[in-house]
Amino acid sequence: MAPRRAAEVFARRTPLAAAYRVELYGSLAATGVGHGTDRSVIAGLGGGGIPVDILWKPDQVLPRHPNALKFIALDEQDLIADSWTVYSTGGGALAEEQDTREPNRPYPLDIMDEILRYCSREGRQLWEYVVLHEGEEILDYLRDVWDVMQDSVRRGLENEGVLPGGLNLPRKAAQYYAQATHLSGPIGKRSRVYAYALAVSEENAQGGKVVTAPTCGASGVLPAVLYYLRETYRIPDARIIKSLATAGLIGNLVKARASISGAEVGCQGEVGTACAMASGAATHLMGGSNYHIEYAAEMGLEHHLGLTCDPIKGLVQIPCIERNALGAARALNHMAFALLSDGRHQVSFDNVVQVMKETGQALPSLYRETSLGGLAGLEQK
Repeated sequence: MAPRRAAEVFARRTPLAAAYRVELYGSLAATGVGHGTDRSVIAGLGGGGIPVDILWKPDQVLPRHPNALKFIALDEQDLIADSWTVYSTGGGALAEEQDTREPNRPYPLDIMDEILRYCSREGRQLWEYVVLHEGEEILDYLRDVWDVMQDSVRRGLENEGVLPGGLNLPRKAAQYYAQATHLSGPIGKRSRVYAYALAVSEENAQGGKVVTAPTCGASGVLPAVLYYLRETYRIPDARIIKSLATAGLIGNLVKARASISGAEVGCQGEVGTACAMASGAATHLMGGSNYHIEYAAEMGLEHHLGLTCDPIKGLVQIPCIERNALGAARALNHMAFALLSDGRHQVSFDNVVQVMKETGQALPSLYRETSLGGLAGLEQK
């Protein structure tokens, strides 16, 4: 997503370019083919109407972020007319080399403990804190987000076949859903959440339209949990939209204080953050207090600490798709566990975010979305 957006920006900036050269660095180069980065960049630069030469530099990592691109526009004499270095920082976001702004900080408070104290003092729920600073229009935006999430679940439950990329991985959502609807008792009911998460993750792997929640690779967790709870408890859309505001707040706090980029901190920053968002949103929907929500979100991140990003062939398929399904199921467990408590616990959400950041920085690069280590390394043996 971000590379295509960046390519579109550069194309508008260089309308007279005769050709382009694009250099991909670090993790973006290592997983670029599997992620379709080259195709996205070419499409963003005009869809092949102008020659595009893509250079892969997986062994070179630029200082600001492991996901880096350098766009170079060439004139008729093959001389450099313009160039631009930009970074893909997760969830479709872009950052420039010289950007000195504080990134990813949409709210005046970006520490959960401070937000909890504020909301307690003012008698507000977490979703109201979001609306206070984003404006009422954020609810209209989240209504659109919820519509896209539901569409991606429904499409994914209908579509079958083999996912592209060379792993010959069959889509399983339709099969899981059919089996779940014929199983009786709690097992059958809970199994539907697997089908919903598989549906969205398979749509993402197919190149379908999904919501970055917080990233494409972790896009199946939150919609699966919300779709499951709506179907099970007949929750109205208005409440789900408010829970999305709660989930968005949780995701933004992680992004502000740590990272949601698998290339930067591993899959704990992607599926871990998605699970935290879903855990918090589910707890809100089931009537939990702000403190229950914080506890559930903390567990969502805590119990994914150290999770590596190791996609085979750089595709967002193995182990990513299963991780989404299991992350959704864990979110429901965190919700139930938090609601059974009084909301008090030893390790705070803010503590876990800091530990996740430190853990991610300590992970060797081959475990951070380079497709060189972990499960991805099996393909090379």
